[in-house]
Amino acid sequence: VQLQAFGGGLVQAGGSLRLSCAASVRTFRDYTAGWFRQTPGQERDFVAACFRSTCSPAYVESVKGRFTISRDNAKNTVYLQMNNLKPEDAAVYYCAAGNRLISSSVRYDNAYDYWGQGTLVTVSS
Repeated sequence: VQLQAFGGGLVQAGGSLRLSCAASVRTFRDYTAGWFRQTPGQERDFVAACFRSTCSPAYVESVKGRFTISRDNAKNTVYLQMNNLKPEDAAVYYCAAGNRLISSSVRYDNAYDYWGQGTLVTVSS
């Protein structure tokens, strides 16, 4: 499974971006997909996840009410709509996927088998 993440860029604080993660596998609907982010020198942190085909969502507390994860199973793509961006949201964002996750594991990066290349989000204050 190959994942391609795109949609990052430079945005002012309070602005919006939508990240996309396109998967190469036609059964992507059966995969749990997640977004993680990483800043230099820091560990990769969980942001949001879309559990299996129904996309039951999970979010880190700091993005609740601002970020929305969704998926288009027909396009084998998962999205992360990010609104009201803050400088602390700036990071490289990675999408991940796996078909062996259980709902309680979606926040852990080692539960995912496949990773995209990352897309940089920069938020100016």
